[in-house]
Amino acid sequence: MVFALLCMSVLHTPSSFASNSKILIVGDSLSAEYGLSRGAGWVSLLEKRLLSNQSPWSVANASISGETTAGGQTRLTNLLKTHQPQVVIIELGANDALRGLQLQATEKNLRLMIQSSKKAGAKVLLLGMRIPPNYGADYSNQFFSLFAKLANSEQIEYVPFFLEKVADKAELFQADRIHPNAQAQSILLENVWPKLKPMLSR
Repeated sequence: MVFALLCMSVLHTPSSFASNSKILIVGDSLSAEYGLSRGAGWVSLLEKRLLSNQSPWSVANASISGETTAGGQTRLTNLLKTHQPQVVIIELGANDALRGLQLQATEKNLRLMIQSSKKAGAKVLLLGMRIPPNYGADYSNQFFSLFAKLANSEQIEYVPFFLEKVADKAELFQADRIHPNAQAQSILLENVWPKLKPMLSR
């Protein structure tokens, strides 16, 4: 009886539950190490930070270069079932805007992703983006503001601008002037970390 109670105690310690804690990242090329050496991207740097801190959290990176919010929304159900994450980071929308897609569709897809993640029991961190005014200032401003709108209405955490301290520095981009280089990746992580860290300790 004593042995059985001891076993039950071990199985139900907080650390036992924490060992299953997973962060799912659903993003595009900015999170998929496009043009970078493997292990150089901000998601890999996040994994290394968690490991060095002996954190119980692990990371599943389901990001795909060129991904749109429609693609992410389509894939999310299976990703949630497969990984059963406690935290979902959504880094999508830039490809929608660069293609001039309807902002209503982008907002709808992101909202569905947020709601599906919450329904699955996960906390959500949304990474906001800005785009150049190629399609007019009105479109660009509406795109930027939809992230705050979603965060407020869905009551989730969000990073206003994922490329903060990077977007205005040409030396932090690859030759295409679209994708941040290896030097920029630690900055991207620091843009995310202040919002993510408290979510991992609650």
